[in-house]
Amino acid sequence: MTETTANKLPSPVVIDLLSNDGANALAGDREQNLKTIARQTGAKLVLRGQELIIDGMAAEIDRASQLIELLQPLWQVGKAISSVDVRAALQASATGGETQLKSMQTEVLATTRKGDRIRPKTAAQWQYIQTIRQHELTFCIGPAGTGKTYLAAVLAVQALLNGECERLILTRPAVEAGEKLGFLPGDLQQKVDPFLRPLYDALHEFIDADKIPLLIEKGTIEIAPLAYMRGRTLSNAFVIVDEAQNTTPAQMKMLLTRIGFRSRMVVTGDVTQTDLPSFQTSGLVVAQRILQNIEGIGFCYFNKSDVVRHALVERIVAAYEQAEG
Repeated sequence: MTETTANKLPSPVVIDLLSNDGANALAGDREQNLKTIARQTGAKLVLRGQELIIDGMAAEIDRASQLIELLQPLWQVGKAISSVDVRAALQASATGGETQLKSMQTEVLATTRKGDRIRPKTAAQWQYIQTIRQHELTFCIGPAGTGKTYLAAVLAVQALLNGECERLILTRPAVEAGEKLGFLPGDLQQKVDPFLRPLYDALHEFIDADKIPLLIEKGTIEIAPLAYMRGRTLSNAFVIVDEAQNTTPAQMKMLLTRIGFRSRMVVTGDVTQTDLPSFQTSGLVVAQRILQNIEGIGFCYFNKSDVVRHALVERIVAAYEQAEG
C-alpha cells in the first residue's frame, strides 16, 4: 500500500549561501543563529560548506526559509549576524514587519573610525531614530543595553560633522550610585568624568581622541553636569541628557526650558534604576506623565527584547522585571 501524498514529508530545501563568508555570517558563533532558528521554527538546519539544508514539515521549512531570506541582505555580504539580528527577523516575520526590517538592514547611520557601519538593530531602535529626526524633543525610556544614549550620540555627532548644528552638548545629573562625589579624587571635572564616560566612549568612535580636547576647549563639544545648564539658552545645539531618571522634577523643568532655536534635545533614562532618595520623585517620570501628546515632543520605549549587549544582559533585565512584578 502506497503512502498518500498528504502523509509524505516534503523534500528538504537547499539554500546556496554564495560563499563561506556568507555561511559563517549566517551560522554565527558555534552555529548559535542556526540553532535559534531551528528552535523557533521546528525545522532541522544543517550547514554543509556554503549550502544550508532545511528539513522538516512543510510549514517548518517555509518559516525557516523565510527567516533566511529576511537575513539575506546581511549574510550575502558576509556581515556578521548577531542574535539581535535573528530576533529582529523573527519579530518581523511574526508581525508582518518585513518592509521595516529591510529599511533597518539597509540604513547606515554612520561609519566609525574603524570602518564599522552603525545601523539600527531592532524595530524600536529604528523607530527611535525616526522620532529623533522628526521631533525637537525626544524622550527615550528603557533598560540598560538598548542603545538609548549611544544612538543619540551617533546622530548628534553626525549632525555636528554635517554642519546641522554648531554645538554638541552632553549632560547628565551627577547623582551618586553609592559613592559620594566628595570622596572621589581630583577636581570637579575629574569627579564628574566617570558619570559622563559613556558619552565620551561614543564620541571616541567617530572623532579622533586627540581632537576631542580641542573641540571641548573651543566649546564645540560641551560635556558637563546638569547643574551647569541652569540660566542658559541652548540654541543651534544638539543636546543629549543621559540618566534622566536621576533628575528631580524641578531639574527636568529647568532643563527642558533651556531649549533654544534650531536645537534638538534627546532625553534618555531607565525609570527602574533611579539613584534618587526613596522619597524623591523622578523628573523623568513626571515629564512622561505631563508631556504626552504635546506637539514637537516624541516618546520612545524600549524593553528587554531591545537589549543589544551580551545576551546575558537581556536575561538579567527579564529576571529583575519578573522579581519586581
